[in-house]
This record gives sequence, structure tokens and C-alpha cells, in this order.
Amino acid sequence: MSLSVLVVDDQGVVRAGFAAVIDAEEDMTVVGEAADGAEAVRLAEQLTPDVVVMDVRMPELDGIAATRIITGRENAPRVLVLTTFDLDAYVFDALRAGASGFLLKDVHPAELLQGIRVVADGESVLAPSATRRLIGHYASGASSTLPAGRAPRELDRLTGRERNVLTLVASGLTNAEIGEQLGITVGTVKSHVNALLRKLELRDRVQATILAYDLGLARPNPPGTHL
Repeated sequence: MSLSVLVVDDQGVVRAGFAAVIDAEEDMTVVGEAADGAEAVRLAEQLTPDVVVMDVRMPELDGIAATRIITGRENAPRVLVLTTFDLDAYVFDALRAGASGFLLKDVHPAELLQGIRVVADGESVLAPSATRRLIGHYASGASSTLPAGRAPRELDRLTGRERNVLTLVASGLTNAEIGEQLGITVGTVKSHVNALLRKLELRDRVQATILAYDLGLARPNPPGTHL
């Protein structure tokens, strides 16, 4: 079954270009296009896409606010944010709002398509520059991006294996790499990831990574590491 995608951008030419690239794939279908955040919120509820490709700077309602509304709903689609502006505030605000990925608009079409597939599969993708910013944020000892009140006692909900998986997720390893390191199947890794996300009441791997840094389970890796 093909992935359904909603494309959101206030520039018609850009929006049409992204839609054409996505629609050309056998495993993807563009089910709608929106020119601003308010329309994106409405269409996301009406069309129930698997993934929303979201611009940031738009009239009426910006992409960050629209992402927050969309991901706050039950059975929310995954959101992949695309922007021309490689700014700290956009990276962190997008992740706080619930985005599962953050890429720059000049990304190669193949990387965009792969990013859509990755977030649709429940994983996360960040542009290398955004990853360096995220890592640098924690390397500098900056404050948490999670809501206040998170405490280490939450880890008591996890099994020892789930803690191990959480640490490896925060290290930027894929499910396949985690499975290889722990000697378990990819399916088992996915089960552990889903369980720890549910127990810790987290939306996705991005929030799990942030929590692991907050609790000292993971340390910043060298620049260039990917989630």
C-alpha cells in the first residue's frame, strides 16, 4: 500500500515541485496540497495522510504551530519539516512541536523521498547540520527541551533490554544496527522501541533521544552523527 503524503508550502512552484517528485514514486501518493498552516491543519484531519511534508514560514499559521496542532491529535500523521532557513530556533521548535524529521529544502530529491519513508516507518531523520546543532545543544549543557517534571524514576518502567535499546537509539543507530549490536532481529528491536515509547509516553525516537540525553543515558557524539 502506498504512503499518502500531504505537501504544505506557501510557494506554489515549490509545492508543485515537491508534489511531482513524490507522486512519481510507486510507493507514494500525494493526497493533498496546502498553501498555509491553517489549510494544512484542516486537510491533515480531512485526508488523514501518513506523512505531512511541512514548510516553516507561511501566512495565516506557520509550520511550527501547524505541526503542534496536527501531532497533538489522535492517530496523528508523521511530520517532516522542510525549510530554507537553517536556524537553531527552527530546529528545536520543530522537534518540540512533534516533527519526526527536519531537512533543508535544497536536499537532493532522493534524500527527501528517503526521509519520507523513514519517518513513515516511525523513525526520525535530521539534516546533518540540524544534528550537529542538536548534539551541540547537549554538549554545551543546555537545558532540557522536554516538559518540566521528567525524572530518572521513569526509567523504572523499562526492562534492562529496553534501557539498552533507548541508549542505542539516542546514539543514532538504526533498528538494523541496534539488532546487529544486540544480536536480535529488527522486528524485536521495533517491539522494544514501541514498548519504551509507550511506557515513557513519548511520541517518537526524537523525543526518546532527547530524554536519554536529559537523563545522562547518552553522551553527545562527534559532529556528523545522524539520528
